[in-house]
Amino acid sequence: MIAYLVLLLSVLSRVVPHAWSFTAVGGGLLYFGARRSRAHIAAAVAILAATDLFLTHFVYGYRIVLAHYLLTWAWYAAVALAGSAILARRATVLRVVAAALGTSTSFFLISNFAVWASFSMYPRTPAGLAACYAAGLPFYGNDSVATLALASLLFGAPALYRRLQQSPAPSGSAA
Repeated sequence: MIAYLVLLLSVLSRVVPHAWSFTAVGGGLLYFGARRSRAHIAAAVAILAATDLFLTHFVYGYRIVLAHYLLTWAWYAAVALAGSAILARRATVLRVVAAALGTSTSFFLISNFAVWASFSMYPRTPAGLAACYAAGLPFYGNDSVATLALASLLFGAPALYRRLQQSPAPSGSAA
């Protein structure tokens, strides 16, 4: 149930106005993948894909470029599957940090490449690709912080709770 609430948070973090590219998508997909089966992952990708199409057409008024979205949707699936493979059985601090940074870095690389290849905002030259990546750097930093913060909270809070439950109760001092 919590995984679906996290998915809802991921969708809402994209639909409601959000500053600085601070969304819950990357961290939410890692968590969802770690907590749900592959069939559920397909449903999560479909929900996020529908959100993409809604935002593109109705909110931003852009044309839908299928090749661009196929890369994004493949990324959604890959991140959720990475959560399943890396974090489902053992979510250590190192694994969560590596997965979160890999998630935001891969999104930066794939999404900026897709923008460069699919739209005419940048010339289709190496310099145009470099300019596209340079323009995305501020978003990359913010997405990295958002993904790392959410993944740390989602995987760290239950671990902290379990650790607190296992620690012995403080003994009172005898007078």
